[in-house]
Amino acid sequence: MFVPYDEDMGIHLQDDEFLSKKPWNFQDTPSEKYPLLLHFHPLVIYRHNVIKQADVILAMVLLGNQFSREQKQRNFDYYDPLTTGDSSLSVSIQSILAMELGYRDKAIEYLRYALWMDLADVHANVDQGCHIASMGGTWMAIVYGIAGMREQNGRISFKPRLGKRIEGLRFHLVIQGQLLMVDIEGRRDQITYLLCEGNGLTIGHMEEELTLDPGKAVSREFNFQSLTETRNGGA
Repeated sequence: MFVPYDEDMGIHLQDDEFLSKKPWNFQDTPSEKYPLLLHFHPLVIYRHNVIKQADVILAMVLLGNQFSREQKQRNFDYYDPLTTGDSSLSVSIQSILAMELGYRDKAIEYLRYALWMDLADVHANVDQGCHIASMGGTWMAIVYGIAGMREQNGRISFKPRLGKRIEGLRFHLVIQGQLLMVDIEGRRDQITYLLCEGNGLTIGHMEEELTLDPGKAVSREFNFQSLTETRNGGA
């Protein structure tokens, strides 16, 4: 897959001509005109510097090891204000990368948006059915965002980013046919890994490699320091 890159701005592009398009007038677009696709012709929208969902950001979540931290931050800072939120699929992905970059308030804001998509009927269309993909995205925002889970070459690793607002988190995963429990305690800044079923599993914790034996819990402390938010008004 080819993802264009602009050397001057240091960002990856939605398409080759994205930077040559007109800026969308967000300031004069009233809330009742969203989603844009229901109120403006696609040929109008596609001529502007605006996106429905965070496509480049998704690439940086799924293939995170192929992008530097600086590239992720520049792309997030550029695309986040241009993303309309018209798609229920977008906020969970934005939450994951925001949490990785240390933009905790923004990450929690997007996580809540995904969580309440159907419960609060955010898009006023739950009578047509639930947003199943958004539900999966909510799970991803918790496990990939807060627990910091990543997969690379078949190896699972964790980098917890609990923060002050979330006291604890526990979940189970089936990895290579083995059942792993992950328990994060925010008050003690501690994460515990327990292989409930299986013969043995090697995972990553922060920069450390852990070998888990069945029935033997392994605990580690963590201290995730968030970055100073760089954009006006917070990230």
